[in-house]
Amino acid sequence: MRAAVLEEYGEPLSIEDVDPPDPAPHGAVVDVEACGICRSDWHAWQGHGEWADDQVPIGQILGHEPAGRVARVGDRVDRLSVGDRVVIPFNLGEGGCPQCRTGHGNVCEDGYALGFESSVPGAFAEQVHVPHAAFNLTRLPADVSPTEAAALGCRYVTAFHALAHRVDLAGGDWVAVHGCGGLGLAAVQIATALGGTVVAVDVREEPLAMAIDLGAEATIDASDCADVPAEIEAITDGGAHVSVDALGRAETCRNSLDCLGIRGTHVQLGLTTDAERGEVPLPIDEITRWDVTVVGSRGMPPSRYDELLRMIDAGRLAPEKLVTRRVGLADVSDRLAAMTDYETRGVEVVTEF
Repeated sequence: MRAAVLEEYGEPLSIEDVDPPDPAPHGAVVDVEACGICRSDWHAWQGHGEWADDQVPIGQILGHEPAGRVARVGDRVDRLSVGDRVVIPFNLGEGGCPQCRTGHGNVCEDGYALGFESSVPGAFAEQVHVPHAAFNLTRLPADVSPTEAAALGCRYVTAFHALAHRVDLAGGDWVAVHGCGGLGLAAVQIATALGGTVVAVDVREEPLAMAIDLGAEATIDASDCADVPAEIEAITDGGAHVSVDALGRAETCRNSLDCLGIRGTHVQLGLTTDAERGEVPLPIDEITRWDVTVVGSRGMPPSRYDELLRMIDAGRLAPEKLVTRRVGLADVSDRLAAMTDYETRGVEVVTEF
């Protein structure tokens, strides 16, 4: 089968013929019909993560936002059938640890990160193997396309888990979103659907225009604003109730914290670059003084995917509105390179393998 393989950090991926996977007794092999191209793939491609012992190994097949059809199942899998249309989370659980058993499979103690470690090759390929398939795979409603499901990826589900499960978001609450890439735009759409009022921040006109189309009440061009937190405080009459750093830079993290009102909540979604190397200085005294909450979010428990899919099926959420480009497998390297200078917008999806 054809696959895009990481042969050298920062260099074009190698399109190679590799052996197709065989299912483990608890696993399933899925024919990949669509796979999102995510900034987390860019981090892996750049070789980031060594500061957290999380560097993707050379020889890895990247890609972690897939959807497709079940092609083969292992001997112990009886809840899935060949031909089932499924969405695949990147944060794969094994189903039996205390976190998985209590509904927190996204932080499984013995889990896998699809496409980021050698034991689970990714989905920039014609087929992908999913371990513990009965726990991890979710069937798709008939009206949800593979491209739409791939747009859920890690970005959309991470934003949904953050705003629906990790944050106490009330109707009318102001939500600031810093960074309007795919992750930030997902947060804009989801926060609006959950009753929030959104102010979106970026340095590019196109993503800010998309944010308005997705429901943002106000936008701020940070390239033309001397004090982003002060501008948000003025728009929200005292500060945001919830603020999301969807980029992971030191500046956006600090702006997110500084724009909060009293007892606000900062949500960290973006991963840091090699400039921050996993650490950003925080105003601890300010956090303490104003009863501020700081939370993180990583993917979503596989057991809760149905909540999100029901909202999509009911028309309350529309991840396909984030999809701006469909490409082939050979185009992935160019699209990753475009992320270096923030030249992409929305969500780009591989649909030809």
